[in-house]
Amino acid sequence: MTPNLQNTNSHQKYLEPIPEELDAIGKQIVDAAFTVHKNPGPGLLEKVYEICFCHEISKRGLSYHRQIDVPIIYDNIEFDEGLRLDLFVEEKIICELKARETIDPVWPEQVLSHLKLTRKRLGYLINFNVVSIRNGI
Repeated sequence: MTPNLQNTNSHQKYLEPIPEELDAIGKQIVDAAFTVHKNPGPGLLEKVYEICFCHEISKRGLSYHRQIDVPIIYDNIEFDEGLRLDLFVEEKIICELKARETIDPVWPEQVLSHLKLTRKRLGYLINFNVVSIRNGI
């Protein structure tokens, strides 16, 4: 099943606070990240964190899609070879997962671009290869 990544609402909603429902899901995502970081700890491959993170998301009763391709509309043409989301939770929240020692400055911008292109409100960049996960979200 392909997730619903289209949103026909106006851009005005981007100026409003995050809705409570979205915020509650976001808190569960952050909790899942803390749990994953605590149990296997830092130093593993990104794929391992993705699998464990998805398991934790499922335990919290949340739905998700992994590694999904999102078409891009450019110049009024839809290209199937667009971007790929690591995780799309509840068809509302984008999660980009990393397991790197150094943070690439483009990563936060990547998440913002993903949000803009999918017209979603909330996204997380989570780097599991940190001493404290607080520094990785």
